[in-house]
Amino acid sequence: MGNDASTLSSNRKGKSALCEVTDMPPSSDNPVVASFDSEHLTVGAGVAIFHIASSRVVVCYHTIHGYWFLPKGRRDANEETSVAAEREGFEESGYRNRLLPIVQRHRQPQAYNPATSSSGLFSKEPVWMQLVPVASTSQYVLFWYIAETIPPGAETSSPPHVEGEASPYQRPPPFPADLSLAQRVQLEPEGYEPIRHEDTGVDSEEALYASYLLPISEALKMLQGSIMADVVRKGWQGIEKRREMEEKIAKNVSSVNSN
Repeated sequence: MGNDASTLSSNRKGKSALCEVTDMPPSSDNPVVASFDSEHLTVGAGVAIFHIASSRVVVCYHTIHGYWFLPKGRRDANEETSVAAEREGFEESGYRNRLLPIVQRHRQPQAYNPATSSSGLFSKEPVWMQLVPVASTSQYVLFWYIAETIPPGAETSSPPHVEGEASPYQRPPPFPADLSLAQRVQLEPEGYEPIRHEDTGVDSEEALYASYLLPISEALKMLQGSIMADVVRKGWQGIEKRREMEEKIAKNVSSVNSN
């Protein structure tokens, strides 16, 4: 896997080219009624991994068949779907990642917790779901999540990956509930490049994948025409909305403190 995308793009800022991210609202298919027993059902998870400080997202490339995609794969037996998303993201791209709470509309109820009033501001719910037939009698259900590359401190606290050797997946620490996006960016020195680990694929097919951190607008072009472009678009919108919300909250707190 490689992440030298200099031949693909020289734009490292990304944010100046984000107008197209917000211009196209996501669309969904009509609701369906269907049922599948466990013998004919496969549950999978995928993830869009963002590096917030540089406005980039991880995109994978199949070096033999020549197509671009976001990392995804089947959930292991007895594994949480959200954990599967992070694990597949790491195995297929080489980037350690953790789910990122963002601003998103969804239909899940909030857990009853009278001790907190802000639990519903941000969510780590799937931003998209796909129904894809595996065969004439088998159904694939794929949930898409939003994640971020982890900061240097979380990287060093994770067990090192031994290059060329398979090892059990170690989930990184979750995104702290009291951490703002501005504070998160400050956890990295200026110009920091997230670490991309080598040989994280678990089979010969995944060994053919390359991965790149691309500006959002370029990633959308590479994924154009697929649900994965909508996943990136919706994920970045949720990140930007969270950033705006936190900035407004910080200004209000500062205004109150100064009076």
